[in-house]
Formats: sequence, structure tokens, C-alpha cells
Amino acid sequence: MPRGRLFLLTIALPLDYAGVWLAGLFAYQLRFKEFVTDIRPVLFNIDWPHFAVTMLLVALGVIILFAWNGLYDINRQYKLTQELVRISAASTLGLAIVMGWFFFNPQLFGSRFIILVAWALIIVLVSLGRLLLRWLRLVVYRTGFGVSRVALIGTDNNSRELAGLFAKSLNLGLRVVWQLPLSQVDDLKNHLTELDEVIVGDPTVGHEEKLRLLEFCSANHLSFRYAADMFEAQTHNVLVQTLAGVPLVEIKRTPLDGWGRVSKRFFDLILATLALLVTSPILLLLAGAVLLESGWPFLVALQRVGEGGKLFYLYKFRSMVKDAHQLKAKLLAYNERADGPLFKMSHDPRVTRLGAWLRLWSLDELPQLWNILIGQMSLVGPRPHEPGEVAAYNINQRKLLSIKPGLTGLAQISGRSNLTFAEEVKLDLFYIENWSLRGDFVILIKTIGVVLSRRNAV
Repeated sequence: MPRGRLFLLTIALPLDYAGVWLAGLFAYQLRFKEFVTDIRPVLFNIDWPHFAVTMLLVALGVIILFAWNGLYDINRQYKLTQELVRISAASTLGLAIVMGWFFFNPQLFGSRFIILVAWALIIVLVSLGRLLLRWLRLVVYRTGFGVSRVALIGTDNNSRELAGLFAKSLNLGLRVVWQLPLSQVDDLKNHLTELDEVIVGDPTVGHEEKLRLLEFCSANHLSFRYAADMFEAQTHNVLVQTLAGVPLVEIKRTPLDGWGRVSKRFFDLILATLALLVTSPILLLLAGAVLLESGWPFLVALQRVGEGGKLFYLYKFRSMVKDAHQLKAKLLAYNERADGPLFKMSHDPRVTRLGAWLRLWSLDELPQLWNILIGQMSLVGPRPHEPGEVAAYNINQRKLLSIKPGLTGLAQISGRSNLTFAEEVKLDLFYIENWSLRGDFVILIKTIGVVLSRRNAV
């Protein structure tokens, strides 16, 4: 999913939150208008600042109800009427919960007027916000920003109907840039930079062909959907979205698509910032130690391959002699990793005395917190590899580039440098396919134990 499109989909949450909060504040202000107080005098004593803060918590509760009712499901796109019904249903459930709570605790708050008016205003303001968001998405999609560029496979009636729908319904955010029959799918490799997604519109395409396309998309970081046949459309374990009367099944590369990506990024930002603040004195001391032993520069910028095959520079404290990369070619005969493209040498002569100590405790990797902060890496993910190593990947191993590389990962806590490359790939692919925020937290905790135990350190 293009990041621009993900941004347009996720801004619904803060917009809804603001709408709910403002609805409560407007209801409070309305309660003190003369035409209301003339009918019923004010009997409660909650002050304005206290009420405004309370509404922040109430708004959070309403947002949770919205999420429970599917209003932030990025994998589904509701019709306007469906969206408004869900907003009304979730708001009404929230009203019932609040009314029930105050019924049993009347001393907390006694203005039924504010509660009822806030309920009505929530529905109105949130619905208006969603209408505004739909209009904004339509305007932005017309410029091409956030639009998913699609290669549509098939020339049958279903495929033609889908192509017509995508062209007519700009709000879907899908634009067909390449339509071709199944016999010409090999041409896709010549158009990778033009694509974000591959959709098989012909439901008669066989499973072997779809599996081959799925592997191709996974290796090249493209989303993949296909038109379901009648059997698959009845299967309840798949996500089906109907467009132009054609049920499309989407196979996700990783749970990190959608809100997973957003939550993981916040997780990285918060923890990386805290870690940099806490370790800043250590970073200064280590920088000074490297300068004293081997001079400037105390950091090295190593070219690595990141998410989607993009190159970036990874920062580490220098643990080798200067121009160590030029000496690597002479040491390839001593490579202990004959099972894959990686280079490993137990007693690498390029490593300095201080560098060996830094590597033993993984302190040389602390500057990578900056890579995490600027979005090139994640705290947890596959190991970042060199361009030459990535060039030797097979099609299955290229799936490692589906997400950002990590400072640590499942492979690092499961054997560190003792693993074969095949074992490392297997663990990293398992992580990609089964990601969870809880899993990231567990890996980080286990990383601390592995580093302190110094097991299998390079």
C-alpha cells in the first residue's frame, strides 16, 4: 500500500477524535445559553476545564467503540451509507454506556441535556468529518497522490469491468497503468517502478499461475489481489472485497500492512528517542574511545539495503581498521558462511582491539538508533544486508526486503552468528508473516538477555 494512501486512510482517526471532543464542548457551552437555562436551570457544578479534560477521556472511549465497529478497518472500504450507519450505531452504544454509568453514579454528573446533545453532535460532526475526508481523498487522488498503481491481469469480462470501475470511481484510489493477458505476465518485471499492486481480474486463472504471481509480488514488494472463483468467494477465512460485482481476495504480505505499520512506527519513535536520551553519555564516551584508539572518523556509514530494496547508510561505531572494505576481497577465501551470501570470519584481522570489545557487547550498533529515528530502520526486523549480498538472494529470500531491517530480530535472539543463512532467513520470514507489537516487545527484552550473556557474538 503506498504510504500516501495509508496516510489518507489513517487521518480518519484523529479527525474523528477531534469531532467527538468538540461535540462534547459544544454541548457544554449550549447548556449555558439563556434559552436553555430559562427552561431548566443548571444544577450540576462541573467546571469548564475539568469538563474539557474529562471529554478527552470520553472521546478516547468513543474512538475505541468506533474501532470495534470496524470504522478504522483499512482493508475495507464502506459505502457512505454504511459508514454513517456504523457511526450512528457506535455513538448510540456509547450513549447507552454513559447513561448506564451515570444512572448508577448520579453524583458524578447530572446533566442529561449535555449527554443527549453531545450524542447527536457526535453523529453530526463525525459524519461531516467523514464526508470532508471523502471529498479530500477524491481531490488528492485526482492529482495522483496516494493512488495505487495497478497491473491488471486478464482481458475477460470481469477484468474489463474492473478496469472500467477503477477508471470511473476515483475514490477507490486505484489506477490501472498496465493491463495484459496472463500469457504476458513476464513483462511485469520491466515495469516494477511503475507499480504498487497486481490484481488478477480473471477468476479462471489457475492456482499455479496465481501462486507464481504471488511469489513474484512478494519478492518485489507489490500487493497482490485476485478475483475469487465461486468456491473461494464462499470461504469465510479470506478477506473478500467486492468491486464491480467481482469478489476480490487479497493476500497480505505481512500484518504490518495498514495500522500495523503505523503502530510499529510509533513504537520505534518512542523507544528510540528514549534510548538515545538514556545512552547519550555512553555514546559520547565510546566516540571518544574510538577516536583515541584509531582516530577520525569514529563512525562508519555502511551502505545497506532497506525496505523495498532501497539503499541507505547504516551508522556504527568504527570497529575495524580504515579501508577495511578494500581488504574484504583478500579474505573471501576464509569465509565461514558457505551456505549463503553473507561473510563471516571468527578472527577477522580487520577488527581493532576496541572494536572486538564493542562487538562483543553490541555497543558498536548503538548509532543505529539514529537510523531508526529517521525511519530507515526499525528496532526489530530482519538483519540489514549489503547490496552485494542482496544481489545473491533467491526469489524467496527477497521477501526479507518487505519491511524495514531491524537493530535486532528473531534471528539475533535465536543464535546470533551461529545460525546458518537458511535458518536466519526462515526465522526472519516467520517474523514478517506473524508480526505483532507484543512480539516486538518480547524480542527486545530477550535481546537484552542475549547481549548480556554474550552468546554467539560476532
